[in-house]
Amino acid sequence: MKFEKPTLFGTLNKRYKRFLADISLKNDKVITVHCANSGSMKTCAIPGWQVMISDSQNLKRKLQYTWEMVHNGKCWIGINTQVPNQLAKEAIKGGEIPELKGYSTISKEQKYSQNSRIDLLLEKENEKCFVEV
Repeated sequence: MKFEKPTLFGTLNKRYKRFLADISLKNDKVITVHCANSGSMKTCAIPGWQVMISDSQNLKRKLQYTWEMVHNGKCWIGINTQVPNQLAKEAIKGGEIPELKGYSTISKEQKYSQNSRIDLLLEKENEKCFVEV
């Protein structure tokens, strides 16, 4: 997946209040970033680990940066919970998932019953495919 917004690398100082993290940049500046993952992240929020953040480029946003990934010393781990659906949609559009090829329409977050939503709805002719990521 290619990130559309500019990315920076830094070091995690701490994560707190579920949606906030303090990151040290290479110039030793510490910034507070948005963490879109509301889970515990017990094994992903280790102080001292390298992180990748994206710049929203939105001057009206309270926190300019979003925490995207963390490196555990072996591999990068995606922690932004909004990314998997985008990644799946990108893979389907690019024909990377053979079983999901040939659909003419891909819609996100579609309601399919009174109280339910599906991550992706694929459609072609008279056929629908519901995809939960």
